[in-house]
Amino acid sequence: MAPRAFWTGNLRLSLVTIPVRLYPATSSERRIELHQIHEPSGKRIRYQKVAPGVGPVENEEITKGYEYEKGKYVLLDQQEIDELKLESKQTIELVRFVDPKAVDPRYYERPYYLLPDGEAAEEGYVIIQKALRQANKIGVGQLILRGQGNIVALTPCGRGLLLEVLRHAREVKPADSFFEEVPEVKTDQEALDLAVELIERKSGSFEPEKFKDEYTEAVWELIHAKLEHRAPAVVTGEPSTGKVINIMDALKKSVQQQGKGASPSKTQESKRGATPSRGSKKTARSSPKRKSA
Repeated sequence: MAPRAFWTGNLRLSLVTIPVRLYPATSSERRIELHQIHEPSGKRIRYQKVAPGVGPVENEEITKGYEYEKGKYVLLDQQEIDELKLESKQTIELVRFVDPKAVDPRYYERPYYLLPDGEAAEEGYVIIQKALRQANKIGVGQLILRGQGNIVALTPCGRGLLLEVLRHAREVKPADSFFEEVPEVKTDQEALDLAVELIERKSGSFEPEKFKDEYTEAVWELIHAKLEHRAPAVVTGEPSTGKVINIMDALKKSVQQQGKGASPSKTQESKRGATPSRGSKKTARSSPKRKSA
């Protein structure tokens, strides 16, 4: 059964309107939700809403407010807030096209898959997808979700389109105030060359499936072990020694170690005139199977 669309509407480019469907591109499946439990009774902890000096209050007595001074609030009724919500036009309006590198990574917030809605929309959808890919551009536009205006970016993804909800400018903190603490350091050229060589040796395609979430796997193993009344297996990786070592020695050892199992770049091959032998690959230990608790 096909998943239910998160949002349906139209993709508009000038006078071209294409019916589309929006689906979340991420999942919270990997998250492990842990609750607070009263250990002696095994009962789950519940929270009660309390006003200082008043005691427990009912939900219908609660409103929202903005603290403009310490302990002083401007009260806002939920109906007043709802009236401010923007009326959704159910349209993604593309207003500008930019280079992929023009959008700072800090602005990306949530990804969605955008699909054509019906056979009549397929041709226009594919034309826009191919045009964006051929022009190597990202479409930037606006979309109203849950009554709030959002900046969105549209980019080709496989055979379809990926829609990214972007943060507004006021939501991104300037980096200068953070990085001004970084001192000016005179770097050793040999150390810099070794670092570049190490980066080149370890360069390749991005394969997220090869990165293991060791903490989540360890928590799952601990949960299953308790359900099965056994000792948990060790799932975590190698611990860090925490030692501070000389950067030059560390780089040299890293390059030597990497050279045992990876070929250097073409530039380095021409300098050395030979390619180091490839080492044998280590077999990764399989992660424990997840069971429904």
